[in-house]
Formats: sequence, structure tokens, C-alpha cells
Amino acid sequence: MDVPSENILVVRRSLFDQLGSFHGLNFEPQKYLGALLSRGNNFFLPRGQAENDPTHKQIIPYAIIAFRDRVLHYVRGKKAGEQRLVAKASIGIGGHMGEDSDKFLWHSTDEETYRAGVEREVNEEIKIDTKFEDRIVALLNDDTTDVGRVHLGIVHVFKLAEPKVEKREAMITSLAFLTKEGLVARRESLESWSQICVDSLERLLA
Repeated sequence: MDVPSENILVVRRSLFDQLGSFHGLNFEPQKYLGALLSRGNNFFLPRGQAENDPTHKQIIPYAIIAFRDRVLHYVRGKKAGEQRLVAKASIGIGGHMGEDSDKFLWHSTDEETYRAGVEREVNEEIKIDTKFEDRIVALLNDDTTDVGRVHLGIVHVFKLAEPKVEKREAMITSLAFLTKEGLVARRESLESWSQICVDSLERLLA
């Protein structure tokens, strides 16, 4: 598998196990974030190494973009960075925290600084042309897939004042706000993380 040559943020799998590993969603993210965002516990590895090393977990901000009871849905095109997810539909925007683009993590454990990095990451993929509230609502883990075994999601919900979103990246296609019913009807086409989120959508958006 070809992957970009960048250094990305990881923590040791053993730290995740020590904090309390789980499958699916964990709705007590604050029990984990202090340790996960601590400079004593996170560091950068080459992405090519991290993608094939289940002894580490890559930290992935995963932002659900919501307007009232509707959630932004898209399909990953051929230019997606994670080739294992090409042609999969998703309700999560975000990606790896990179050493070059997110240098703040070398110097800060402040959650607000982390959130600024998340907004930068989201802003690379889509343009949000309205006010919004950013809340961290859960952590997400799925060790049942090759992708999931090496990633740990921090699930954000961006609650928009208006449904004003446009794509920035070519890999984003078929962008639309859908109700839960619409998402459930498309469940089989969703990547595994999005399936897990759709199954608990009311709690995530509460």
C-alpha cells in the first residue's frame, strides 16, 4: 500500500489498554484525552511504519458535521489518502495529525490548541461558511479491521448554525446533508467508523 511520506501522531497501544481499551464508542472522552494529548505519551512516527504497526494507535480527529437533525455525508473519491477507504461513504471529516502541520503538539497539551489543529484539518477538506460549535463527544475504536487496528478516533460534532458547506478536496464527492433514516438506508456503503457512529447517532448529537 502506498502511503504519504509524513510523520504522524501516535500513542502506544499499551497506553490505550492501560487507560481502558474498548470496542465501538466510548462516551467518556475526558478520561482519555489528558493522557492521549500529553507530550510525554504521544510522538510522531513515519506514516508508512504506523499503518502496519498495531503496537501503536494513530490519533485521528473524526468530525461529524451536523445541522439540526441532518449529518453531512460524502463518498471518498480515488484521490483519498487512505486507499483502503476509497469508494466508501462516510460521515466523518478529518485525518492524521502531522508533524509538519501540527507542530503545536510538540509544545502544548492544551485541549483548545488541539481543537485549533482539528479545525485546520477539517478546513483542508471542506469549507464551512457559517458559525458552529465544536464538541468532543466520544472516542472510537474498532480493532476488527486492518484500518481500525492502527487508528483511534476522537469524535467531534460540529453543530452548524446554517447548512453552508462546500468541498475543498477532490477526494470529497457526493456531499449532502442526510437524516438518520437516509444514513441507515445507506449503512452498508459506509466505512466501519461511520457505521458505528450512525448506530448511535442520537446520542452523539444530543
